[in-house]
Amino acid sequence: MTIRNLDDLLAEGVSGRRVLVRADLNVPLDKQTGDITDDGRIRAVLPTLSALVQAGAKVVVCSHLGRPKGAPDPQFSLRPVAGRLGELLGAPVRFAEDTVGDSARSTVADLADGQVALLENLRFNKGETSKDEAERGAFADQLAALGDAYVDDAFGAVHRKHASVHDVPARLPHVAGRLVLREVEVLSKLTGAPERPYVVVLGGSKVSDKLAVIEALLPTVDRLLIGGGMCFTFLKAQGHEVGTSLLEEEMVETCRNLLERSAGKIMLPVDVVAADAFAPDAAHDTVPADGIPSHRLGLDIGPETVAGFAAALSQAKTIFWNGPMGVFEMAAFANGTRGVAEAITKTDAFSVVGGGDSAAAVRALGLDESSFGHISTGGGASLEYLEGKTLPGIAALEN
Repeated sequence: MTIRNLDDLLAEGVSGRRVLVRADLNVPLDKQTGDITDDGRIRAVLPTLSALVQAGAKVVVCSHLGRPKGAPDPQFSLRPVAGRLGELLGAPVRFAEDTVGDSARSTVADLADGQVALLENLRFNKGETSKDEAERGAFADQLAALGDAYVDDAFGAVHRKHASVHDVPARLPHVAGRLVLREVEVLSKLTGAPERPYVVVLGGSKVSDKLAVIEALLPTVDRLLIGGGMCFTFLKAQGHEVGTSLLEEEMVETCRNLLERSAGKIMLPVDVVAADAFAPDAAHDTVPADGIPSHRLGLDIGPETVAGFAAALSQAKTIFWNGPMGVFEMAAFANGTRGVAEAITKTDAFSVVGGGDSAAAVRALGLDESSFGHISTGGGASLEYLEGKTLPGIAALEN
């Protein structure tokens, strides 16, 4: 990348300087207890934060969590994240009760060299996500006033034109953090000249969410394996009965055209796990992909499909996987995702897990994260990067 990175900032010296770090601490919380259920995104930013702490910076971390409506909402508070971040860093993290108000200013002012503070949820302020340039800019002014330099280590947010991602870098000396640098280096391998065969696995619920990346990848991949809820729209495009499975009727013709243009690159399920209802204890069994009963819905790919996908993956030298193969949160419908993930780990390929639900599945299913070449922290950002889109957060760092 033609972007200054953390090492450049550290070489200039950060001792005693306030360094504003945009992190992606948008972790899942248990709705009943408020406990963090997956701290992967917190762990991902530790290399950047630890380097700044050791160099004596006054580290000011900011992030969003969830989708509050531009006002404080206790269920989206970052307070539990501050506690977990402190545990992982081995030192208390001071927590500001607001983002750019009195608490934030006093918390930052009281920081000693090598200490860390976390500001409250950025999205408690309307200016963070505003489409109005002036409103967003005014919030960026207040946020930038809390730092002397800016580090973007929130790859999961670089595809958003938000104040903390797009506007603050224009107001402060800015660099890419360790995580953002690594993410772009890895994804650039996929968009450059990946070692072949290059196999992509796409899952998730909707074809419409993945259409742009399918269009971008078809000319460059050797095989495109499609599972998850989105496969049923493709199966419908082949003329098959899909029962009550998830279906985007308006995308059927698009899928038919993609299949015709794919030159045989697209590989679809040959069997699925069909259930009576969307429930963890629903009656279910494995049926051929062209024989789904009209009253049932597919909730996972079947064992024959897993074997076929595994065979295709075994030949790969480069793999990109984004999206689960089924409803992995329910044990009865997790085998497809587990099987494909385990098949990826058994190859010698350079493998990239494209964030989001795929990364969550790796951890939820207890798979060894080190068995994958790279696990991205940004599902949406990684897809848009592969589509060839300009990412506002990356563009801001390049300026």
